Amino acid sequence: MTGVPVVDAHHHLWDLAVRDQEWLAGPEFTPIRRDFPVDELRARAHACGVAATVLVQTVTVAEETPELLALAAGDPLVRGVVGWTDLTAPGVADELARLAELPGGARLVGIRHQVQGERDPEWLLRPDVARGLAAVADAGLAYDLVVLPHQLPACVRAAERHQGLTFVLDHLGKPPVASGAVEPWASAVRGLAALPNTVGKLSGLVTEADRARWEVEDLRPYVDTALEAFGPGRLMFGSDWPVCLLAASYGEVLETARELVRGLGPHERAQVLGATAERVYRLSGRA
Repeated sequence: MTGVPVVDAHHHLWDLAVRDQEWLAGPEFTPIRRDFPVDELRARAHACGVAATVLVQTVTVAEETPELLALAAGDPLVRGVVGWTDLTAPGVADELARLAELPGGARLVGIRHQVQGERDPEWLLRPDVARGLAAVADAGLAYDLVVLPHQLPACVRAAERHQGLTFVLDHLGKPPVASGAVEPWASAVRGLAALPNTVGKLSGLVTEADRARWEVEDLRPYVDTALEAFGPGRLMFGSDWPVCLLAASYGEVLETARELVRGLGPHERAQVLGATAERVYRLSGRA
């Protein structure tokens, strides 16, 4: 298991002196209300045998994505960036082209918006958003979905409408791990996974569990559901570091993922732990 090349397909970095992270304001975020530089990530990743990572946006400001791309350009570990741009802007296609020409622009692999914060459960289906999603597809990028379970039906419809765009479900759609409930989340995920242009991301589950008392078996029903629905070839590992530190260390998150896929064959484990991310985000050649 430890010999399988690992790609961490979901982590964050931030410098509070450059930009405040307003979402860290609550007392529950005190443990991670500090800077998290790439040097710290590298130390954790190398210690765990992680060969490459994908850096994901955290705030919806246009200035962040160029900064993340420049950071990736200067570090061989960070092979991809999932950035943010305003999907509703009339010039979204031009902005995506501009980002691709910036330092590190070749490492732009996807776009994400915090749909979980949108009041409209069908935000993804708005005409202006649909135009933006079409531009993301035309640019050859993936689209990361960060949504809550009640927003999954709109994700299904969006994926049906944009069959040329790969939708990556971050954190498996944030299932209610702490409560132990599986439905209606499981049915909604199966509906999304029935579409061939969708992928699940095995990330963010420890912070959806009881953060103080979670166990590996608490996560298994959700991971097993995702494995059955997507299959290993459409499921990828992500640490969600440093957010995961609210419940577990970087190493604990990776070891938990390894334990949850231990029953798979060697080729299938390799897909979840690295090969799916390599393929979906087209990381080959971005080193």
